[in-house]
Amino acid sequence: MPNCEASRKLIFKIAVPVPLDRLFDYLAPTGCHPAGLQPGIRILVPFGKRTQVGVLLAIEDSSAVDSERLKQAIEILDEKPLLSERDLRLLHWASRYYHHPLGEVLAAAFPVALRQGRPALLQRQRFFGLTPQGLQTLPEQLRRSIKQQALLALLQAAGSAIPSAALIEHKPALKALLEKGLVIEQESAPATRYVASTALPANPEQQVAIDAVVANLGRFAVSLLEGVTGSGKTEVYMQVIAKVLEQGKQVLVLLPEISLTPQLEQRFQQRFAVNMVSTHSKLTDKQRLQAWLSMQQGQAAIMLGTRSALFTPLKRPGLIILDEEHDASFKQQEGFRFSARDVAITRAKGLGIPVLLGSATPSLESMANGSQGRYQLLHLPNRAGNASAPSFQLLDIRNKRMQAGLSEPLLAEIQTTLAKNQQALIFLNRRGYAPVQICHGCGWVSRCRRCDANLVIHAAERLLRCHHCGSEQPLPKQCPACKTGELQALGLGTERIEQTLEALFPDKVIVRLDRDTTQRKGSLETYLEQIHEGRADIILGTQMLAKGHHFPAVTLVAILDIDSGLFSIDYHGSERLAQLIVQVAGRAGRADQPGKVILQTRHPQHPLLDTLLSQGYRAFAQTALDERCQAGLPPFSHQALLRVQAGKAEVPQQFLQAVCQMIVELNPGKVQVLGPVTAPMARRAGLFRFQLLLQSPQRKELHHLLDRLLPAIYALKESKKVRWSLDVDPLDLY
Repeated sequence: MPNCEASRKLIFKIAVPVPLDRLFDYLAPTGCHPAGLQPGIRILVPFGKRTQVGVLLAIEDSSAVDSERLKQAIEILDEKPLLSERDLRLLHWASRYYHHPLGEVLAAAFPVALRQGRPALLQRQRFFGLTPQGLQTLPEQLRRSIKQQALLALLQAAGSAIPSAALIEHKPALKALLEKGLVIEQESAPATRYVASTALPANPEQQVAIDAVVANLGRFAVSLLEGVTGSGKTEVYMQVIAKVLEQGKQVLVLLPEISLTPQLEQRFQQRFAVNMVSTHSKLTDKQRLQAWLSMQQGQAAIMLGTRSALFTPLKRPGLIILDEEHDASFKQQEGFRFSARDVAITRAKGLGIPVLLGSATPSLESMANGSQGRYQLLHLPNRAGNASAPSFQLLDIRNKRMQAGLSEPLLAEIQTTLAKNQQALIFLNRRGYAPVQICHGCGWVSRCRRCDANLVIHAAERLLRCHHCGSEQPLPKQCPACKTGELQALGLGTERIEQTLEALFPDKVIVRLDRDTTQRKGSLETYLEQIHEGRADIILGTQMLAKGHHFPAVTLVAILDIDSGLFSIDYHGSERLAQLIVQVAGRAGRADQPGKVILQTRHPQHPLLDTLLSQGYRAFAQTALDERCQAGLPPFSHQALLRVQAGKAEVPQQFLQAVCQMIVELNPGKVQVLGPVTAPMARRAGLFRFQLLLQSPQRKELHHLLDRLLPAIYALKESKKVRWSLDVDPLDLY
């Protein structure tokens, strides 16, 4: 820590991670002279009855608070700033734009370990490379262990040592290869500058996209890479990244799902001889700290991460990539409700570097920005290699005999596919056995006591579970209401479909991928390995199947229940359904065999399905944008949603009535006020929920109102009785 002398005159302006939109003044710690201290260091301070880790933002010689009342900071935790001036500027902007307390925004930029005040010490990395014997051993020779084969192949393809942080999922295999003398720990780290390796030849469309993004290196630009599923977007990413690494700069790659990180990490390790790190919620706090510090200190050249990786400091920033930019998981839905896509663009602008957005189904906001020239629009219209686009079939299931949601024509298609030794993928976006239990005698329905929602049957666990608040109760043996009626499962979930498929195809291997089956560490990777090696016949699952997976042997994709998405009360519903259909369909026919996609529906003439399947996603997007424009909805207007909840229904209503009165006084009429109304799910986790939607064609007018409204809300006496939050640019109106 800095060598300090006593000084109690200068005031530390510190951002503390609490839900109060202000800085806090503290006196310097005993024996500390603040000379040389810079904004961006962490300081331990007393706050109420606890201590907090705050961030120093300024040192001044006066305070609005009487110096006798000021508390003294406890300890300076860092010698040098962990956040640069550019990092702090971005976080200040994010705090203002999302109208969220600066202390909590700054905390979001740190991994948990730094928020807890642990030392910012980058440990010496351990690196593992091949021995001469390991170089000469063929992976197939390790017949007894598929995981050892995979790790040996990975190390051989990498061509240099790999850091231990990148081998977390390979620990047992790594230990075995060390004992066999095929792998050895090495002192030297891979270079942070790119070492050339063989790239796949780019097709003409890919080359145009690569050249266009490379031309922007060293300056700010946003490129939207719209590529059909299987068109080789990842190859475009890697060839652009290679150019960035050649310049000795760093790359931040954001992914929507944890499940995609190991797959992409393996491909990158095989391609780039650089130190690469990953960060996501499945890693330990220590692992995430070391990844953060590796990028902040310039030890690592590439970071792969989910939404939380966005604010990781970069010593030599060169490029930011968002894969599957349309994905709703890039929007934080709790606490600091930021959009990783939008903040990434602002960050790239501040750094003077390009940002590359990729998707087969870009968000309507990005499509609008592309058509208006704000984004450079790049298009990959064809699948890479010999793969062709799948064919689509709308299967009208009205009056059809069904077996647990599976029609006879669909079952025949599955049988035909399996007879050819090909894989079938069945998609249903609902986990559990069935969405509700009902009494055939009296009509009792399994409802959550704390939410306006049904309890979902989880038959294997003999539980009724609420998918909103998480509450559980044993599966009843008799009706709790009439005590005599027969209890029945109503509706479909992946667990029930799995049971039916096992009965219909008893000699086939069925793999179910959903949140229930992949909770155990390493289970998802094991299932994916099983699928890739052809040891699965039918793949059944939820949304995690829709994102970026490459299943070469899948030639049939069936989507069981698309009708529920056709009539959503949220205007985002049609966009999400279209994206889901295209993304899931994209798993079919990605290799040499042609693919087929079957959509079961009771509304085969629905205009959304007609446009999407006959003209493609781009035509659907244009139609949807035209409708949004006529209705004055985003991206042709700007919204902020005020959500409120409390234990009694009248309390949120009183709060919102007071807010509405303030809006009348502050709003010159340019911002439309919709509500207050009950939330679509009026009660959740025992709390009554209401909301107020603010909308304006001008972003500036909306934020001008929010700038004046938020301080008044904090001062409201009614605000102490409710939980409230503000969501700027909401993606979910629930």
